[in-house]
Amino acid sequence: MKKLTTYAALGALSIALAACGTAEDASAPANPDTVEMAADEALEPIVEEPVADADATEDLEAIEGPAAGSEETAAAAADSAANVAEEAAAAAAEAEAAVDAAGDAVDALEDIGN
Repeated sequence: MKKLTTYAALGALSIALAACGTAEDASAPANPDTVEMAADEALEPIVEEPVADADATEDLEAIEGPAAGSEETAAAAADSAANVAEEAAAAAAEAEAAVDAAGDAVDALEDIGN
């Protein structure tokens, strides 16, 4: 029965695949209008010059360098990382306690069942 189902599915899929095809001749040469871009057009040199974007340029002297305030920024980042680590440790302890409680509940149910 399994073989019959497999062969039926194989036949249906092959007919569906055959229905998707076209009857065009594959040996016909490609015409320039059927290709996306002619090779000569693709190889032409670029004659346009780049244009500066006024919105992208800023007064560079108004921007502070990376060294400005780096000690304060590093201290704030370290404090933030320590807070995140403490919160993660608390969440891990809470999750471990929940897993232990679930294990105890399963053990109690098994004891009742036996």
